[in-house]
Amino acid sequence: MQTHRAKRVEITIESVMQSRLTDALSKAGVTGYTVLPVLGGSGRSGAWSRSGQVSRASGMVQVVCIIRPERLDDLLEGAFAVVERHIGVVSVSDCDVLRAERF
Repeated sequence: MQTHRAKRVEITIESVMQSRLTDALSKAGVTGYTVLPVLGGSGRSGAWSRSGQVSRASGMVQVVCIIRPERLDDLLEGAFAVVERHIGVVSVSDCDVLRAERF
């Protein structure tokens, strides 16, 4: 079966910034993404957990999208405009997809 090269972008950001981020992705031409809740983790500020949180204001989400490589720069530019002033991590990795027409 033939596969096609793509980029997988994962952006972990504060929950309250989710709509700003997904709006920026849409403006950058991203046609699909998945938003996942982040249950906890550890970073520069130490360990944290979503358990016991009353509102989504202090939680984190991860937005995952798979795009064609030629769309990456526009996506990163739009995402960075949102992430640069807030807690967040952006990672990019190579991946292969089976149905390139969907991306």
